[in-house]
Amino acid sequence: MSPASAHADPYVPTHGDPTWRPVHHDLVLDYRVASNRLSGRARVVVEPVTRVRKVTFDLAPRLAVVKVLVDGGRARYAHKGARLTVTLPREIGPGTSAAVEIQWNGNPAPSRGPWGEVGWEELTDGVLVAGQPDGAPTWFPCNDVPGLKASYSFEVTCDSPYAVVTNGELVGRVTRGSRTTWTYEQREPMASYLASLQIGPYATIPLADAPVPQRIHAPARLRAQALHDFGRQPQMVALFTDLFGPYPFGAYDVVVTDDPLEIPLESQGFSTFGANHCHGRRHEERLVAHELAHQWFGNAVGLASWQHIWLNEGFACYAEWLWAPVGGGQSTDAYARRWHRSLSAQPQDLVLADPGAEDMFDDRVYKRGALTLHALRMTLGEEAFGSLVRTWVADHLHGTVTTQDFLDHAESYGGEAVRTLLHSWLLQPTLPRLPTR
Repeated sequence: MSPASAHADPYVPTHGDPTWRPVHHDLVLDYRVASNRLSGRARVVVEPVTRVRKVTFDLAPRLAVVKVLVDGGRARYAHKGARLTVTLPREIGPGTSAAVEIQWNGNPAPSRGPWGEVGWEELTDGVLVAGQPDGAPTWFPCNDVPGLKASYSFEVTCDSPYAVVTNGELVGRVTRGSRTTWTYEQREPMASYLASLQIGPYATIPLADAPVPQRIHAPARLRAQALHDFGRQPQMVALFTDLFGPYPFGAYDVVVTDDPLEIPLESQGFSTFGANHCHGRRHEERLVAHELAHQWFGNAVGLASWQHIWLNEGFACYAEWLWAPVGGGQSTDAYARRWHRSLSAQPQDLVLADPGAEDMFDDRVYKRGALTLHALRMTLGEEAFGSLVRTWVADHLHGTVTTQDFLDHAESYGGEAVRTLLHSWLLQPTLPRLPTR
C-alpha cells in the first residue's frame, strides 16, 4: 500500500486527505451558549507524506472560514461543501512541515449521515460533542480519519457559569468578568473523532486519587446518584490495570449531562453519560466498564481504519464480562455462552474483520468481538491470554492497529492453532462454536 493511500478510509470515503498527516492541533475557541455561536482559530502542523501543493481539511459547511494563513502568510483557500482546500505558497514534501492557521465562525450543528446525527449537539443548557465516527468537522477543521493521531492544545472561552471539559490535562483557568478561559493540553496523540467538548453547569466531584485521579462532572442535582453509580469505577480501573496494563493517560473523568442520552460515549481521557444512565441504582454499571475499557482499546491503541472496529468494541464489551463476576454478577463464561446462544439465532452474514460501513455499529460486532476474545482465552489459558493482552497494549501504545496485526500477535502466542481459530471467528460469517470448558 502506498503512503498516499494508507490513510484513506473506505468506510468514510468523503473524509480525509491521504497526502498529509497532522502533527499538532492548537485550537482557540470562543463560544456563546445562548446563541450557539462558535468562533475558532486552529493552527495545525501539517506533515506531507507525498509532494503536495494543496492540502484538504474536513470542515462542516455551516462554519464560515474567514482567514487562512500558511507559515504566517495569507493563503488562498476554497471551502466547498464539507471540504476546505488550502493552497500552500510552494510545494512541500516528506520530511518538511507547514503551519496552517484557519479562522472560522458559525452556529455548529450535528452532521447527518448513515449513523444518525453526530458531532456538535446543543443540550438544554450547554453543549455535547460526540465525534464518532465522522463528527469532528462539525466544530473544527481536521484530517478526519481514525488512523491519524496528533497532540492537541485547547483554549476555550465560555460564559463563566459553565464548566468546560475537553481532552487532556487542565493547565489553566482564568476568569475575566463574565467569561472564563479554560486551557487543556492533550499530549498523548489522539484521533480527531476522540476530540470532544462538553460544556454545562457542572460541579466537579472528586472520585478517587488512585490508581489515577478520577473525577465526575455532573449537575448538582445528580451528585448523590453519580457518586453511587460510579462508586465502583476505581475498582474497575484497578482491575483493568491488572488485566490490560497501566492506565494510559494522566487521569480519567466522567461527564454526566443534565439531559438524557441514547448511549454513553468515549472520548480520550473521559467518557460522557446521560442523566438517564445515572439513577443511583447501578443499573448501567456494565456501561461504566465498557466506556472505561475504551481508554485502552480505541484510545491508547487506535484503529488504522474503521474496518477494524471490532478491536475497539470487542475488547470493551469483553471488559463488561470480565468485570461482571467481580461486581457480583454472573461469570464471564456464563455471559459468553448466553450471548453465543443469542447470536446463533441471528443472521449469519457479518464478517467481523470487515463488517461494512452500514453494520460497523451493529451489536453483533460488539458481542461477536467479545466472544472471539473469550474463545481465544479458553484456547490459550488464563496466563497466556493475559500476557497476550498486556503486550498487545504495550507494543501498540498510542499507535494504530489492524486485524492483521492482532492475528500476527496472537499467533506468536498460540501458533497455527490460534490462527485457524481466529480466522474462523474473524473472517467467516458463520458463528463458530465456543471451545468447551
